Parts: sequence; C-alpha cells; structure tokens
Amino acid sequence: MEMTPPWQISIRTQNWHPPTDVIETDEAIFVRMEIAGMREEDFKIELAGQLLQIHGVRTDIAERRAFHQMEIRFGEFAYEIGLPGPVHLNQVEALYENGFLRIRLPKMQPLQIPVEDNNPE
Repeated sequence: MEMTPPWQISIRTQNWHPPTDVIETDEAIFVRMEIAGMREEDFKIELAGQLLQIHGVRTDIAERRAFHQMEIRFGEFAYEIGLPGPVHLNQVEALYENGFLRIRLPKMQPLQIPVEDNNPE
C-alpha cells in the first residue's frame, strides 16, 4: 500500500502572507485564503502535477497620508501547497468573493477493480 506523503505548504515571499486554510475531505481539498481588497485578475493560480501555486499582488493606495497605525499589508505574496495525491484537473474551481479566495480541488478516487471468479462449479 502506498503511503500518502505529508502535506507541504510553503510561503514564498519576504513581504507578507494572507491567512490561509487548507482543508481535506474524502472528496476534495479546499483552500481558503482571506484577502480583501483584490480583484479576480490580481491572482495567478497554477496547478502543476501535485503542486498548487497561488500568486497575487495587493496594491497599496496611491495617496499616502500620515498613518497613525498601519496593519493592512500590501505587495506581492506567493503560496505553494504540495497536494497529497492527484486531483481532477478539469474540475478544479476558484472563486473570489467577499474578501475570500476559495479553491476546490476534487480528489481522484482510486479505481476499484472487481475480481471475477472463473472457477466452474
């Protein structure tokens, strides 16, 4: 029996990273990233083999003033998530809504092969 490799999640940025959840069910893997203030075209999502890459840029406001407090991060971010198994590439969905990027990756299920009994009785 083949062992599932452990999850591998990498944050590939020195700047900042949005809070991200990775959830696995029997049917799919879900990625949920909390990142307000972006548009769909600000994201680049790629799936190569079992590596999901999420890149994005959240731009700062053009007009700077005297900030008294600044906690909202801006700039480029990148995540890499090593998936534990294959997914259906043509069924992957990504949706950005209400400040959350949600990605659904349906898992490929093992093919169950029935064994027939060819012994005559």
